[in-house]
Amino acid sequence: MLYYLAIDIGASSGRHILGSLDCGKLKLEEIYRFENGIKEVDGNLTWDIDVLTQSVINGIKKCAELGKIPDTVAIDTWGVDYVLLDKNNNVLKPVFAYRDPRTDGIPEKVDEIISRKDLFARTGIQSINFNTIYQLYADKLSGKLEGAEHFMMIPDYLSYRLTGIMANEYTNATTGSLVNARTNDWDYELIEKLGFNKDLFLPLAKPATLLGSFSPEIEYQVGFSAQVIHAPSHDTASAVAACPIDDKSVYISSGTWSLIGAENINPTLGFEASEAGFTNEGGVEYRYRFLENIMGMWLFQNIRKNLNKKYTYDEMMNMAMQSDYDKLINPNDSSFTAPQSMVEAIRKYLGDKDLPIGDILKSVYLSLANSYNAAVKTIEKFSNKRIENIFIVGGGSKDKYLNELTSKITGKKVTIGLSEATATGNILSQIMYSENIDLQKAREIVKNSFDIKEIKG
Repeated sequence: MLYYLAIDIGASSGRHILGSLDCGKLKLEEIYRFENGIKEVDGNLTWDIDVLTQSVINGIKKCAELGKIPDTVAIDTWGVDYVLLDKNNNVLKPVFAYRDPRTDGIPEKVDEIISRKDLFARTGIQSINFNTIYQLYADKLSGKLEGAEHFMMIPDYLSYRLTGIMANEYTNATTGSLVNARTNDWDYELIEKLGFNKDLFLPLAKPATLLGSFSPEIEYQVGFSAQVIHAPSHDTASAVAACPIDDKSVYISSGTWSLIGAENINPTLGFEASEAGFTNEGGVEYRYRFLENIMGMWLFQNIRKNLNKKYTYDEMMNMAMQSDYDKLINPNDSSFTAPQSMVEAIRKYLGDKDLPIGDILKSVYLSLANSYNAAVKTIEKFSNKRIENIFIVGGGSKDKYLNELTSKITGKKVTIGLSEATATGNILSQIMYSENIDLQKAREIVKNSFDIKEIKG
């Protein structure tokens, strides 16, 4: 049996998931899990890239222990963060995390070089202060770029450590606002305008293509050889690749954040889209993920934390269902980003310091569903098409009540059934390479493998 290994790494943890095809159906098996997290070092918020690399290798070793040797391996992570190497291929530390405050005030400095309107027209990416473009500009001002010879996004670097081959993968690169949305290549004119060395940036590799085989050192460490494939290395790109959507569908990747969007053939580059909170990130086969970030399960996670985890998520859902409360919050309000108490922050927002927990929960449920509805209408406006189906993937797709409210409030068909979307999309990209199939055929595997079902609102 052929095995495919997805290494799916988030900001707090990573997982190694084996995939295999059995009579055309994709089977998934988690074989290894490890912790990840931002570390504070000398006042900087950083990633321990050496520990992260070793965790990747340790999980690969697990395959040999189980006697399930993958033919191919691919890595996906979050976006925007990167590793710089010097002329001797040593890491220039620290490897900053996107939450590091060194970019405070940097977007305004870049505004003096290129306006946000012009930047969006070139890259299609919404300006957020942790974008790669701003992180690199901060590194330029600090002098860190002076010793840099090579630039790789986090998954590029991890794949380099497995193969010894340097590359830049397309989907993750697009998250940083340095890729031209019309050419699907680095925007070298922009790069030079910012004073970056264009030789830092390697040609962009498409997802579902070969990087190379394990280096002899890694082969010796893990006990076998395998090919390393470029997954859609931005985790959301992998998740969307797994969604069996069509031209009349939107997806919601529902987790800590809810990423809601459409898959478009052409980017939407008018600044009005940016002002509406939308961005154009790269996807498989140069499709554009026209999407908005909405605060998602973060709200419920923090409410539960404030209640000392007294209630399960199912109990919280039932409390909300029993409430008749109908006032709404803006899930993306800054007061909900990192409050000391989410419960008190919501009470303050709604102007009722004694608001019962059940009513707070009902407000969150209604507010999320209404936010999804607003996003769908915005997508319809900019895409000039009517959306009929919402495909919800990720851990949040297990929330029955939110799915029902989303269907009811949007008036759209809601479909669920893919809670492990990112790992699935990662593995599909490996199958696309191995079997030489396109994205449409890969998505047929998803339809045949998982219990896809419609939710009635």
